[in-house]
Amino acid sequence: MAGIGGGSGSRSGSSAPRKRADARRNEETLLEAAAAAFVAAGVDAPVRDIAARAGVGVGTIYRHFPTRADLVVAVYRHQVEACVQAGPDLLASSDSPYDALTRWIDLFVDFLVTKHGLAEALQSDDATFVSLHAYFVDRLAPVCAELLGAAARAGEIRPDIQALELMRGVGNLCIGAGKDPRYDARRLVELLLAGLRVTARRAGGPAGGVEPAPA
Repeated sequence: MAGIGGGSGSRSGSSAPRKRADARRNEETLLEAAAAAFVAAGVDAPVRDIAARAGVGVGTIYRHFPTRADLVVAVYRHQVEACVQAGPDLLASSDSPYDALTRWIDLFVDFLVTKHGLAEALQSDDATFVSLHAYFVDRLAPVCAELLGAAARAGEIRPDIQALELMRGVGNLCIGAGKDPRYDARRLVELLLAGLRVTARRAGGPAGGVEPAPA
């Protein structure tokens, strides 16, 4: 009898992590569907459209996220965490730290220019949104700093660039995105990043794997 009881407990224990993993995957599916709906129609996209994208009923959305503010915050955090995870992944898989930095900034730009309506939502007086800006900075600035540091140590960029100033610079370049079809924020960001390397060469430091001539 003791053996049977132990076996039952083991099965119950193993099913719990599976249920938690399934719940996480289901929530991620909802968040990705909501993010896609926000890109297409802004944060006021109908819940039924989000549910259709996720392949679930409207009631499922409300069980996970009782209010629209809850959903907006969850999507925002989900996208921030994707950017956080991408940092070390890109450093491990890219040809160089500078390549990892440029690919990460490209993801960062995607986040900034596709959050239709999110900026306005974050500027509302809803208490749910108050801490999100600090969360954004606290999570992303260290990742950006790690990428900048790796590229600087490799001699690919100048070493005096701070994560927050680069993120703010990129953010300012992205402000006009979506408002004027003639304005290409991504191209300007590319020029900004290229300028980090050009400055390093002019300063006499190694860049792009080219060592300075011996004195």
